[in-house]
Amino acid sequence: MTSQTSPSTTATQNTSQGSHMWVLTLELPGRGMTTQYGTWTPPAGATRFDAFTALREHIVAEHPQMASANTIFFSLEPNPL
Repeated sequence: MTSQTSPSTTATQNTSQGSHMWVLTLELPGRGMTTQYGTWTPPAGATRFDAFTALREHIVAEHPQMASANTIFFSLEPNPL
């Protein structure tokens, strides 16, 4: 299983994108893997761990079978170039 989703809708204009771009890959060894990505603006005072937790919970809400998956890759970077 491979899919791409975002907790917020992304568009071609930067003004409608989140402040950060993220990529998260989860794997259930021998059963499946999902890589998802998108943009997101974390709430004021949020930490990197808060962002990771929120994004992982978003993926698990859409794919409950991934609740016990291993995190293979996580990236959270400022969106502007």
